[in-house]
Amino acid sequence: MTADPFRFLGLAFATADLLFEIGGAGQITFAAGAGRHIAGNADAQLTGQPWLGLFVETDRGLAEALVAGIEDGERRGPVDVRLAAGSDGVARQAALSVFRLPQLAPRISCALTLTHRQSMPGHADGGLHERGEFEAMVGGLIERAREDGLQLELGLIELAGLDQQRKALAPKEVKALDLKVAGALRAESYGDAAADLGDQRFAVLRRKDDAPDAVARRLRRVLGAAIEPTAHAVALDAIATPSRMMRALRFSLDTYISEGEPPKASSLSEMLGHSVQRTIAEAGAFGALVQAKRFKLVYQPVVSLSDGTTHHHEVLVRFDGDRSPFGMIRMAEELDIIGHLDLAIAEEAAARIRNDRTDRLRLAINVSGRTIISPNFMQAITNLSKDGRLKDRLMLELTETAAIDDLQLAQSHIIALQALGLKVCLDDFGSGASSFAYLQQLSVDVVKIDGSYVRELASSGRDDAMIRHLVNLCRELGVSTVAEMVETQAIEDVLRRAGVDFAQGWLYGQAATEPAYPTARPTPVASRRRGAVEQWG
Repeated sequence: MTADPFRFLGLAFATADLLFEIGGAGQITFAAGAGRHIAGNADAQLTGQPWLGLFVETDRGLAEALVAGIEDGERRGPVDVRLAAGSDGVARQAALSVFRLPQLAPRISCALTLTHRQSMPGHADGGLHERGEFEAMVGGLIERAREDGLQLELGLIELAGLDQQRKALAPKEVKALDLKVAGALRAESYGDAAADLGDQRFAVLRRKDDAPDAVARRLRRVLGAAIEPTAHAVALDAIATPSRMMRALRFSLDTYISEGEPPKASSLSEMLGHSVQRTIAEAGAFGALVQAKRFKLVYQPVVSLSDGTTHHHEVLVRFDGDRSPFGMIRMAEELDIIGHLDLAIAEEAAARIRNDRTDRLRLAINVSGRTIISPNFMQAITNLSKDGRLKDRLMLELTETAAIDDLQLAQSHIIALQALGLKVCLDDFGSGASSFAYLQQLSVDVVKIDGSYVRELASSGRDDAMIRHLVNLCRELGVSTVAEMVETQAIEDVLRRAGVDFAQGWLYGQAATEPAYPTARPTPVASRRRGAVEQWG
């Protein structure tokens, strides 16, 4: 059989808008289809052009990895790619598939099919998703795969030697290597769902079409001998509800990250079984800790930026010494048992205020988004507040670690808390996508600006501008502002000039077992604007 029949055999493997062939030097050697529509050139004019020029720059690594990992007789794809703007200036999305016929080597046959649905977007810089972004994508992609009649699996991949290679390279070379790794993993994914889990470990959502060993072989071909890939697959078999599926998925990722080896399960159903067993044990241990109040409270001062005096203290909880409680609190929120801890802390804080003989102690406690809509919690807080001694001395900081499922109910509870003389603060403002929606719909008294903005204030004019605009917005709403993670005098100066009311951080003291009142430092008093609030009452 001559080369031309093989060429058309290779190109006819799928219906496409553009069929083309890549030569050994990376140029297009043949093109047929909607070349002008896709690339702004007639098919004949595409011949001799670099094939990677068909794609936006950030997707070229993905396309290159797809081709670099292919073996003789193998078909790969389709993968979602973004095309460079066509003759009409429109940037389109397409599905790219490649096929390597031994008789045509080293040429590779390719097909591009325009897609009209919005695929899950990759990072603007061509990199990988963070874990949270990856988890958020999975549900929609699973539904899309069901519509397409595809079976998916969770691929867990370790790239041994990657960190060592990074250390041996210059910064620009490290960036190039990371983009190469990202392209290789995205080429293995479905819907561009590939995530960096840290410590040389990665996750991809992929079609269940070949063995993990084949994935590792392709990655080895693309990334070179200095990196040794290993891959493991967890099948996404049918699980009754999306919440059960996500719980099993998170457990799989947690196990892989913490134990340093793939989970000993072949499917999400099996993983869910392991997860339930572990969760029951953890929930029981958590409940016992809360019931016996085997935790301790520590207090971090929050100062007034107008005169440097201590205004109130935030109450923080610690388990097992000084270990961060984040993991335990996240587990309790997912199981909807966080309210027990929130109430126990509220009871301890209320008792501390009642026993304060100075009448100067004000405390702020954290309350989960799940807890604020709990009728039982509201009744308990009402009972604690009956004697009036908590009025203007207790504030509830509404955290964003768990989403508020019913904003209307939350608003009614906030109004009821304020009627009791308690204040409500919106914590970690800016850390989540819901911050402005919460501020719009919840009548809070205070907004706490997330530390991720505050820490960069001394070097970032962008964050400075954002905080100034936020402070002005809060003033218009009659809401006070608190900045957390204030660690230097320079940052404090920026905050004061911006008009922030209160500040918290190591500059004023770390959390301690007893409320401390740092000596007021001589600071200039910022001029107050109309609407500024200095006191809770």
